[in-house]
Amino acid sequence: QEGHTAHETSDGALDDAKTMMHEYASLCEDMLAMPVVKGVKSPSERFAGAEETFTIEALMQNGWALQSGTSHFLGQSFGKAFDVTFQDAEGKQQDVWGTSWGVSTRLLGALIMTHSDDAGLVLPPKVAPVQVVIVPIAAKKNDEEAKAALAKSLDDLTAGLKAKGLRVKVDDRDYVRNGAKYFEWERKGVPLRIELGPRDVANGVCVFKYRGGKEEKESINLEEAASAAVAGLDDFQSHLLEAAKERLAGGITLGATYDQMKEALIDDEAGAYPGMGLYLVPWKCDAENEDKIKEECKATIRCYPLDVNEAGMAEGKKCFYSGEDATHMALFGRAF
Repeated sequence: QEGHTAHETSDGALDDAKTMMHEYASLCEDMLAMPVVKGVKSPSERFAGAEETFTIEALMQNGWALQSGTSHFLGQSFGKAFDVTFQDAEGKQQDVWGTSWGVSTRLLGALIMTHSDDAGLVLPPKVAPVQVVIVPIAAKKNDEEAKAALAKSLDDLTAGLKAKGLRVKVDDRDYVRNGAKYFEWERKGVPLRIELGPRDVANGVCVFKYRGGKEEKESINLEEAASAAVAGLDDFQSHLLEAAKERLAGGITLGATYDQMKEALIDDEAGAYPGMGLYLVPWKCDAENEDKIKEECKATIRCYPLDVNEAGMAEGKKCFYSGEDATHMALFGRAF
């Protein structure tokens, strides 16, 4: 997804660039259950030709950052380069002020690395292609009455779930064992599995098993199953977001010296779990020192976080690398 806008004024373009950063952050949090740090790129990390680059940075489970979306305030340079002008109120041609912004399939990688586990994918319900999979457990071959009751309950359950707007799959393959089905749908990250067998039907219940959050299976009244699924999936979405927020908060180290960060990150590998995370430190903006740090311990400035810098957190502090007066609070870390 990519967008470009042209504006009459600098303020209009800058506001639009900031707005898109916030929109992308909301997308990540509300739909993907993935919290992000909103910030500004350092001049060295800024998009070429842009006057400002806004970014959202997510923390993966291995402690590495992933740039998950950017929004650029382009000033007038691109308008001038491509001769994009507008006629102002006085009839004169003026160069536009521009923005560009976008997210990509990187978000799919971010989604996978944020939530998944050793058993496979874990998908937030809001974006899962299949939100609920029903695995019917066949009745005995000669028990026609049980077969009919199971079929009716299965149809009613499926219809009730779909009536609530849920995306439902019935896995009625008779050539695959139930255990293999459970494993397959768990690996694919389906948020909720419902098991329904003759004994369940006789008792007026079905069995819920969520992909995470709740370890135990739950016996749910069939008449209440659709409503319970909606509420349970909402809870599961919230659980994933809260777990990711805890990882993000716990994965940012404050007050580290440069030597401490260097020792932690120099040998940090992408496949190591858990990783060492991110470091929020006072920093004097200096491209040469930024390059030195990248060479010495492979860390880069992910961003100058908006919240702490707007709050003046860097004031009165010394740069953790040069010892000079800090200009920003910078978020350093290894990144994909």
